[in-house]
Amino acid sequence: MNEAFFTALGSVTGSQNLIVGERLALRTNGYWDASPTRALAVVTPESSTQLQAILACCHRYRQPVVVQGGLTGTVKGQWAQADEIAISLEKMTGISAFDPAGKTLVAEAGCTLQQIQEFANQHDLLFPIDIGARGSCTIGGNIATNAGGMEVVRYGMMRNHVLGLEVVLADGTLLSAMNQMQKNNTGYDLKQLFIGSEGTLGIVTQAVLQLQTLPASCETAFLACEQFALVTALLDSAQRTLGDNLTRFEIMDGNYYNLQTEPGHFTPPLPRNHRWYVLVELMGYAPEQDREHFHNWLQELIETEKVCDAVIAQNQKQRHDLWLIRESFEVAMVDKPYFLYDVSLPVSAMPDYLSGLNGALSAHWPNALFFTLGHMADGNLHFFLTPRAGTDEHKLKAEADNIIYSPLAALSGSVSAEHGIGLDKKHWLNHSRNSGEIDLMKKIKALLDPDNLLNRGRIFDMD
Repeated sequence: MNEAFFTALGSVTGSQNLIVGERLALRTNGYWDASPTRALAVVTPESSTQLQAILACCHRYRQPVVVQGGLTGTVKGQWAQADEIAISLEKMTGISAFDPAGKTLVAEAGCTLQQIQEFANQHDLLFPIDIGARGSCTIGGNIATNAGGMEVVRYGMMRNHVLGLEVVLADGTLLSAMNQMQKNNTGYDLKQLFIGSEGTLGIVTQAVLQLQTLPASCETAFLACEQFALVTALLDSAQRTLGDNLTRFEIMDGNYYNLQTEPGHFTPPLPRNHRWYVLVELMGYAPEQDREHFHNWLQELIETEKVCDAVIAQNQKQRHDLWLIRESFEVAMVDKPYFLYDVSLPVSAMPDYLSGLNGALSAHWPNALFFTLGHMADGNLHFFLTPRAGTDEHKLKAEADNIIYSPLAALSGSVSAEHGIGLDKKHWLNHSRNSGEIDLMKKIKALLDPDNLLNRGRIFDMD
């Protein structure tokens, strides 16, 4: 380690914000890998000003850094390498401003998603990004990865809810673009450079977030279908009939549902003999009319045999119990190694893609466990795959990646719908982005971080 650098860094952070030695050994890679971090140190700045000084110090000594949020990312972007300093914004958790008329708030990047959701709800407002890691993931991480989740079909991705940003660049320069208006057509929208950039261009420290009016009604149904073609027909019917009030449309295959509802797990709300299960949710502003409209639609689905079974949540507890089946996927992580995938493709291409995928996996690994779930209405599918065919995790992962990702390019699909690229998927980036796009990304990276110090090697390697 460079003693001069650590002396300079310590003078900026103070001992309370510089984690080394025994305290460092207690830090892990995060939710998906509890092994100890490999970082040289973890720095926990308390303010944007302190972060500026930290990055200026790292820039002066050419010290690479990796940015960490809630450590729930699935593509290893937050994993610190042995020669990197990890910067965690866990101490920057303030909500500094709230405008009820404009429905905006200003939050520091270390706020958890759940903290933002609860603050909005307390003021009869809604922050409509919602993912299972809401209690741990941070707003800064959500912005850096352009988080999606379960309500994208209605409200869009994270970039749709960010009006302004404050960012610290690689050399310690503070960029303040804290716009609070929906309309500000004055040249380049610089904040969009940083949303989805996975910390490679700058570190988000604060954000102006757009909130929505809190819906007054919520209707939830758990449905069963026998064929995926009926699931796609069900989606079309939901979009046409429920319109803009369709807020969630989540699917899971029978294998996943059966695993979740085995004795000792969740109580099955429907029989365990169907091939596909769908969670549909309507949110609106006219409770009585919304309920009648939703129930009439479900009745029509059953009468026309578009679904073969259905149950409607009668209260908030029942709704919560239904969503636990979809969200609590820990039971799928028992056998190791297992791999989680996140892809997107046109809904019209999903039936053939899934059929081919199941066939290829069955032929390659006859004993594999393969579960499909996801948001579907926005073109997003998630897979859990346990090959059960050996212990060479690197080899198994490479084979699985090839089976799952290779067909996507021909379908105009993406190897990452919402989880990002990180370290894990960068070798597959050219399946979803052409050479011109990748070249321009590298030029932007070189302009803002010429020494390649911020989250280097994430998304792509600089030549």
